[in-house]
Amino acid sequence: MAKQQKSGHLVLVMFPFQGHITPMLQLATILHSKGYTITIVHPELNSPTPSNHPEFTFISIPDKLTESEVLDGDAANLMLSLNKNCAIPLQQCMKKILHQKDSHDHIIHITAIIYDTLMFCSQTIADDLRLPGINVRTSSAATLLLYALFPHLDGKDSTLENEIPELQSLQLQHIRALLSQNPTDAMLEVRNAFTEGVRSSSAVIVNTMDFLEQAALSKIKEHFPAPIFTIGPLHKLAPTICSSLLIEDAKCISWLNKQAPKSVIYVSFGSLASIGEQELIETAWGLANSKQPFLWVIRPGLVRGSEWIESLPNGFQEGVGERGFIVKWAPQKEVLAHAAVGGFWSHCGWNSTIESICEGVPILCKPFFGDQNLNSNYICNVWKVGLQLQNKLERGNIEAAIKRLIVDIEGEEIRKKAMDFKKKASLCLQEGGSSCCSFNELTRHISSV
Repeated sequence: MAKQQKSGHLVLVMFPFQGHITPMLQLATILHSKGYTITIVHPELNSPTPSNHPEFTFISIPDKLTESEVLDGDAANLMLSLNKNCAIPLQQCMKKILHQKDSHDHIIHITAIIYDTLMFCSQTIADDLRLPGINVRTSSAATLLLYALFPHLDGKDSTLENEIPELQSLQLQHIRALLSQNPTDAMLEVRNAFTEGVRSSSAVIVNTMDFLEQAALSKIKEHFPAPIFTIGPLHKLAPTICSSLLIEDAKCISWLNKQAPKSVIYVSFGSLASIGEQELIETAWGLANSKQPFLWVIRPGLVRGSEWIESLPNGFQEGVGERGFIVKWAPQKEVLAHAAVGGFWSHCGWNSTIESICEGVPILCKPFFGDQNLNSNYICNVWKVGLQLQNKLERGNIEAAIKRLIVDIEGEEIRKKAMDFKKKASLCLQEGGSSCCSFNELTRHISSV
């Protein structure tokens, strides 16, 4: 994107986990290319490296999180603590920025606060300071229905899903029922807080494309007053940025260069999921027995109770030889764009889902938690660009699923559909495409508020 004249000063508030850090930095890069001055405020946890992004100003605020809060896996309590601990420091930070002067001795005017949905304290602060608050969804648009709309309805009597076949296929009621089992006070407080944040915001930015979520977007706009801007895929709009919290192993690209086109199954379960030792063993033999070449990301901490790959079966690596390649972390966007990759066995995080769609790579779905089940329903039931890995992680299931997706005639239609979606995603980004138009509308909205 061509750099433009200064358009205003935007403050972006980041939620400190990989799946949120990356799209927020991508969004910052895109907005900066349109002439905006960017300040990024972030908690101390998982702080980005400012030297990787010299065009931005970074401000760290204390989050007072304990090690146990970060490691115990209670996402709701972590979000609640993060917002409560960061609220006062964030407000003080914003007031300090508002009293600063630029190089021309002019008082800095903040055009808007743009914040990750999960940093919902930002909206209250924006309201207090009489600044526009713009909400960023790093998940699908449909999660606004899952988390925000349903709690205000009687689940049994709601006809929401029955109105539109696509919403029926998403099985929102079933997923909500799973998420609502034994809800904690923290979970209920968090859901209410970020729902109210969305309702109070002056706009909502979603990393999605219109053609992917037409039914959900139509329904959301009936229930939320703020305009919604679909400006995905962010990773295609932004130049390559360095945002990974883990070191990417680029050696896997050289290995991919030696593989046949569309033959490799790429396996990665994201930055947070974990599996047991027996699940690792079953996964290993499933990959080996499929006879397909595989690139497998085994992140340190992926296997509960293990440091890295010491739990792999004896003789496994020798048996698969050059047909398999294991890394601690991969340059995923480059991997998915490689001609050798024929399928992505994924946890179905939203960033991974969007990245796979943009490269026309069919997906083997193994969701773990949160919105991953919703994304899996989109992939398999609505878009039909992937297969669900049925039942538990068992070598026979894994072997069969990989062959179905990459080799068998059964997967041919899925592979065609995936390539069709790649073309549609590309059209969204072109001049006059839905994402391009939506981004232009967003910049006009920022100027108007």
